[in-house]
Amino acid sequence: FCFQDTDEFILPTGANKTRGRFELAFFTIGGCCMTGAAFGALNGLRLGLKETQNMAWSKPRNVQILNMVTRQGALWANTLGSLALLYSAFGVIIEKTRGAEDDLNTIAAGTLTGMLYKSTGRV
Repeated sequence: FCFQDTDEFILPTGANKTRGRFELAFFTIGGCCMTGAAFGALNGLRLGLKETQNMAWSKPRNVQILNMVTRQGALWANTLGSLALLYSAFGVIIEKTRGAEDDLNTIAAGTLTGMLYKSTGRV
């Protein structure tokens, strides 16, 4: 057996071996939407069970719980997805403006996202 120290993937000439911030943005936004939907659904289940605890198990109770699960899931998915979109957009813009890929871009993107989010009056 002969083991060679070669790359596993064939890359186009001039391509980076790592993904850039723009490519990672899609993963970040999708992952945050899915995480928000899952967290929101669990939170909605918790709230639905809490709000309907005095009701007997019936179709109206099931429908109320299901409505709470879907409402909370959509709310959290939208919120986290929007934050991820802002963070990714700021990160890409800052990287392209500065022409550098470093931790300062991440700090600036996170700071700007937090400032914009809090400026809307949200808690």
